[in-house]
Order: sequence, then structure tokens, then C-alpha cells
Amino acid sequence: MPLAPFLPFIYQVLSPTFPGCLWAGSATSPAIALSFDDGPHPQHTPQLLEVLDHYQIPASFFWLGVCVNHSPEIARATYQRGHWLGLHGYTHRSFPRLSALELKQSLEQTQMAIAHACQLEMSYVQRQIRDVRPPNGLFTPQTLTYLRQWNYRPVMWSVVPEDWVQPGVEVVIQRVLKQTCNGSVIVLHDGHHGGVDVAAIAAQIIPRLLQAGYRFVTVDQLWQQRQL
Repeated sequence: MPLAPFLPFIYQVLSPTFPGCLWAGSATSPAIALSFDDGPHPQHTPQLLEVLDHYQIPASFFWLGVCVNHSPEIARATYQRGHWLGLHGYTHRSFPRLSALELKQSLEQTQMAIAHACQLEMSYVQRQIRDVRPPNGLFTPQTLTYLRQWNYRPVMWSVVPEDWVQPGVEVVIQRVLKQTCNGSVIVLHDGHHGGVDVAAIAAQIIPRLLQAGYRFVTVDQLWQQRQL
């Protein structure tokens, strides 16, 4: 059974329950964030970058460390274009299934992979790349406690069109357009699951959302909004 129809309701319940996570930006601002999970991918991510280049908009990428190690040149190209980087774990394992040590190592290994691929100092990566999106959106209060203790920022979502099951480009587009509102954090995937359609989806939703009056910002810019 598709999850997509229920995800907006799940968001409405969870977002006030766990306010320490970034679920969305300001409801009074047309700033929205386009984010991508599970990459970088050797084919899908370069195609997506071309679309983002064409429209000159920033996006936020939540990477798997193992994929960064497999495609370091694509990771570096993404970073050099000025997109915001976040962590999705070293492999796609649900955080509640990991011990505290395993979770900490998973995040640190991903930071190390990014530092190596993007030719950055590890100390810089530890300061700047600390946004974390849990795989499958699964976490516990203890997960959030660990992330706070280790100086990470948990990032969730408000628009999840379930593109990873590949329901079709047009279905995903309509879900995104229907659900997006001021402050939305949109989640798509440029990895093995869903990534085959991601460039085509982005190429259609970006101009339509721009035409609707939205402007694209990074996840970091939405965090900054919360501090104003």
C-alpha cells in the first residue's frame, strides 16, 4: 500500500512532537528547500546537477558515506557547485537499529568520506557538515539525544512524494506540487532507488514552483530562519 497519502498527516503529528528537528521553514516565507537522499550516484546525480545548474538553484544533499567513496568525483562536483551537504549514514541502516557507537561511527565515517572526496580538512567538515537525515525517516527520542550530544542537527521533511518506489514521473510531480507550501522541505532521491527519474522530476517541478512564487534555499538557510 502506498505511504504517500499518509505522509502529510504523519508530518503534522510528528513535527510538533519533535520540535528539535528541522521539519520545515517559516510558514510566512516562500522559501523552500529541495533535498536529495541516498547519493551520490554515478549516473543519476550528474544528470540532476545539470538541471540544478540550468535553473541556478541551490539544493541540499544527504549522502551515504559508502556512495561518496564509490563516486568521489561526483561528490566533489556537487560540493564545488555550492550545494549544501548533509549526512544520511555510512550505509542505509535505520538509526534505531544501531548502537550508540555504531551510529557515531557511521556519521563520522561519512564525514571522513566527504572530507577525502571534496578535498577538505576533517576539522572543517566536522564544523560545517553536521546536518543529519535518518534513513527511512526513522528515529527515537534517544537518537535525537545522541545527535544533540554530538553536535549534529536532525533534518526531516514536510513533502515526501515516495519517489523511491518509482510510481511514475507525473505522479511524483503532482504529489510535490499539491503538497508544497511556504517553508516546505521536499525530499527526492538520487540514489539507486528512485534516482532514475530524479532529473526528469526536478526539471519539471523547479520551473513550476518558481512560477508559483517560491524561491529555493538550502537546509542551512532554513535553520538560520529559525534563529531570527
